[in-house]
Amino acid sequence: MPRAVRGVLIECEPAIKSILIHIDQELLGNNAIIEDLDETHLMVKEGMVKALQDRLDEKLKETYRVEQPLDDSDHDN
Repeated sequence: MPRAVRGVLIECEPAIKSILIHIDQELLGNNAIIEDLDETHLMVKEGMVKALQDRLDEKLKETYRVEQPLDDSDHDN
């Protein structure tokens, strides 16, 4: 008998979607993503959205560093 799973539609850039799929496969044991719909949309289990978001934030902090704006004192006039 078919079972319904409550989900949330996620829209994101293809690069972020790729990271989310990797997180689901490697860290969450394929337990978060219900369906890969197209290049920018995923259906995710409602209870797993926060876990995916937290892991994505961690991954982005590891990968990208935020550059600080330059002080006026750093410019030569």
